[in-house]
Amino acid sequence: MDEIKLDLPQIKQDLLHGIVACSQRGLNHSAKWLSELHYSLAYIKSTPEENVQFKDDCEGELEAYFMAKSYFDLKEYDRCAHFLKKCTKPKTRFLYLYARYFSIQKKKLDSMTDTNCPPDPSENGDLTELCRELKSDYYENKLDGFCLYLYGIILKQLDMISLAITVFVKSVNLEPLLWCSWYELGKIIPDKSKIFSVQLPDHWMKHFFLAHAYLEQLNNDEALQIYFELYSQGLKNSTYLMAQIAIGHHNRRELFHAIDLFKEILSVDPYRLDNLDTYSNLLYVQEMKTELADLAHKVVLIDKYRVETCCVIGNYYSLRSDHAKAVLYFRRALKLNPQFLSAWTLMGHEYMEMKNTNAAIQSYRHAIEINNRDYRAWYGLGQTYEILKMYFYCLYYYKQAQQLKPNDSRMIIALGETYEKLEKTENALKCYYKACKVGDIEGQALIKLAKLYDKLKDEDNAAAAFTEFCLRDDENKGRFNEDQTEFYSALQYLANYFLKRGDLDQAKIYANKCLENEKAKEVAKALLKEIAVKRLLTESLGSDTVPMDGTCSNILPPDDDGGSDMDITNTSTK
Repeated sequence: MDEIKLDLPQIKQDLLHGIVACSQRGLNHSAKWLSELHYSLAYIKSTPEENVQFKDDCEGELEAYFMAKSYFDLKEYDRCAHFLKKCTKPKTRFLYLYARYFSIQKKKLDSMTDTNCPPDPSENGDLTELCRELKSDYYENKLDGFCLYLYGIILKQLDMISLAITVFVKSVNLEPLLWCSWYELGKIIPDKSKIFSVQLPDHWMKHFFLAHAYLEQLNNDEALQIYFELYSQGLKNSTYLMAQIAIGHHNRRELFHAIDLFKEILSVDPYRLDNLDTYSNLLYVQEMKTELADLAHKVVLIDKYRVETCCVIGNYYSLRSDHAKAVLYFRRALKLNPQFLSAWTLMGHEYMEMKNTNAAIQSYRHAIEINNRDYRAWYGLGQTYEILKMYFYCLYYYKQAQQLKPNDSRMIIALGETYEKLEKTENALKCYYKACKVGDIEGQALIKLAKLYDKLKDEDNAAAAFTEFCLRDDENKGRFNEDQTEFYSALQYLANYFLKRGDLDQAKIYANKCLENEKAKEVAKALLKEIAVKRLLTESLGSDTVPMDGTCSNILPPDDDGGSDMDITNTSTK
């Protein structure tokens, strides 16, 4: 057997090149094996080439860094932290702290026995201890931009939002290309005024941040304006930009435009799973069963253990009215990521369908804890308490939803219905009238306004509202009321209204229209007979008719006497 002679400095240099090559190619197990061997040669002085390459961030700790990084890549977080705990260089220090954070998160996730009741992060002793350690370094100015990011996300989890904003701002000033800090800042910064009150770096990344923050705050027009500008500046091939624009259109209820954009994204990048939970929501709302089934099949083939995949499948089962299976998949998504907002909200919707109001409330509350700007969760809580007939609670949650979506008629109508149930009719009238003005998405505001005027015996305004409702429903070809029950009920009301006032020609027009519907036909025939009798009497007596102009301009909003407790956000477009 030949004698083995090893050139250890050369071996160490070869190992370094092998580690970098394997890490860059995702060969994590090979990188780990090479790194452990490289670490065993730490006593051999590094070559000048190594020192130059890693001089700034981990000189003198290179062996520990590579081995620990290989453990981190394979999710051996405690092992990673153990070998870095004495390291002080910026890169190794960050990896040490980040490994500890991931270890805490992994243990919390592994110990969760009930996804519906995740542990309170503020009661996590390990996380609080890590926060205390970072706090000490923070006040001694020892944290670089990366460590500041880690400190920020821990502060956010511990609900120390104001300090988290300050820390993220410092992070992006030190590391303007650190998108994760920009992203988290956009999630927690409360409003537009706060954005411009903090000192952000004058860097091109700021444009992406502003658009992201505006979209989070539902300032969709401002967000889309920035995204379109970036798109036109040479970034038209960015699937991220395309997805953000699609989400903006989704928020503005331009659903088919958003669907077309998602289809385009999948044609460019067919294996992209990001944001496909939003795409599945769009297909669900439009009841596009075939497309949603195809999407569910596609994402399962790509990665069935991604949270987006679980949400897509959950929406698929929900559209099939298999709510128990839908909940199963939303719960599976939350096992993978307890902070995934869409899964909590969608699971709340499913529990509502299953009449499990307690579980629905818990799901919506968790969604709000993750992001208190999720208007769907506030609206869902309002609906849940409405089912429970707890109308004062219901009113509070609907108000929160309406303040987040001031131009969404669904929120305003929900408020109006609650005020009506609380017998605050003046407030209800204001809500229905405002819903008409901002654009009635579901075509319900006018009919509710008309019925409430009728209930209040204000026949003139009721007739004006019914007239406008009939005109709009006729123009929309019954899109809002497929069975046309409300439409023909309104026609009957108007026929009776004009008959009472002696305008027989108008009464006859509305009564004749009622003949088109089987359910209303008999009533219409009786009305026509009564009109004919009245016409004979009128002609014999020579009476004049009373004209009536039934348009929406006759619907008067109730006077505001200053004593109302209703608080509707200003709906003017900024």
